Amino acid sequence: MRDTMFDELLASVEQADHFIKNEGMVNKSQVGRITEFAPLEVKVIRAKTGLSQQGFASVLGVSKRTLENWEQGRRQPTGPARVLLKIMDTDAEYVLKALHQN
Repeated sequence: MRDTMFDELLASVEQADHFIKNEGMVNKSQVGRITEFAPLEVKVIRAKTGLSQQGFASVLGVSKRTLENWEQGRRQPTGPARVLLKIMDTDAEYVLKALHQN
């Protein structure tokens, strides 16, 4: 490895070390963007549908255990499941009709 490449790599590793130790990161613009989502009230959304945990899990395409984890706050839904839950929160009846589960 050439000396310049090694020096750049070493500088990068040192920067990462400072970042991990939270040193020298005074300006928030230096830190990567962090996006936080408000937790969904999955149990409340399920209540709007009138479905059991097993039925609701089937509609979402997840296991009952996954749904239980969401409802008890041990985990939060992500990706397509989160989007579907947000839509269900707005109009559960429409979603169930669209999915032919009504």
